[in-house]
Amino acid sequence: MNTLYLDSIGFLIATTVIVVTGSRLSKYGDIMADMLGWGKMFMGIILLASVTSMPELMNGISSVIFLDAPDLAVGDIVGSCAFNILIISIMDLFYDHKKPLTSVAQTGHIIAASFGIILLSLVAFAILMPDFFGTILWIGEFSLLFLLFYFIAIRVIFLYEKKENNHREDKKYSYSLTLKQVMLRYSLNAVVLMAAALLLPYFGKPLASASGLGQSFFGTLFIAASTSLPEVVVSIAAIRMGTIDLAIGNIFGSNIFNIAILALDDMLYTKGPIFQFTSPNHIIPVMGTIIITAIGIIGIIFKEEKKWKLAIDTALIAVVYVLMMGLLYYKK
Repeated sequence: MNTLYLDSIGFLIATTVIVVTGSRLSKYGDIMADMLGWGKMFMGIILLASVTSMPELMNGISSVIFLDAPDLAVGDIVGSCAFNILIISIMDLFYDHKKPLTSVAQTGHIIAASFGIILLSLVAFAILMPDFFGTILWIGEFSLLFLLFYFIAIRVIFLYEKKENNHREDKKYSYSLTLKQVMLRYSLNAVVLMAAALLLPYFGKPLASASGLGQSFFGTLFIAASTSLPEVVVSIAAIRMGTIDLAIGNIFGSNIFNIAILALDDMLYTKGPIFQFTSPNHIIPVMGTIIITAIGIIGIIFKEEKKWKLAIDTALIAVVYVLMMGLLYYKK
């Protein structure tokens, strides 16, 4: 049995484990939000997003520390950000066949989406001018900006949700599980998900080389799609439970958290600023993600009342994503 076959099987198994464990997080996340009195949007943006983004975190750590593949780490992050917004289109397919998904989302999601655009714009500058701000030791100062805006985003979202909670009526919920049991099950699934995610780059790098597609394209498309599967599964499960804001909050929150992961990857890659060792082609998915995030914001504000399979905004998101991946393949 050749090595490439084993890598393919390993990649498939790790991906399957991520899907299975990720599917349980939406259920327990929704229960935790109710028990703790948190809003669904805040739960999706902060706690759920941080857990479903653990594959990107573990993939980045493995890529920069063990594999010396910074291009794969960056490709996974920017590709995951793009794929995450595409998930909005996927969710729209599973939602009401007459009513667009974004028409029922809280306008508060625009805060997280806008911070996502700010952070992605900083990433674009870092790709184009990696030496512009210089370094502190081996760490690029762009990474410090990523962290600064990440914490500002979390603070603003927290204050917004706190203000919104003051206007909501308190509801009583009855569950067979205790809060401690829910938190334990949530944590166990998160740990298993992280363990599976740690294996992805080991199987992904040989597949990238064998495919001839290159680490930039492979990391942006295949590994990014795999590490974004928790977002897909969790979001679709949330849609089926009727918790729309939990699902959309998970998407925009994951993108914010992903850029913070980039900063951590840079800190762990001791050869120098990570963007000095990565392909400039990553600017394509970054700019594409900025565009489709802006389309998502327009959809949330405009609130189209009708759709055919997909709403206009989610259809545009899918079209731009496909064009973006085609351009990235052309430039590989």
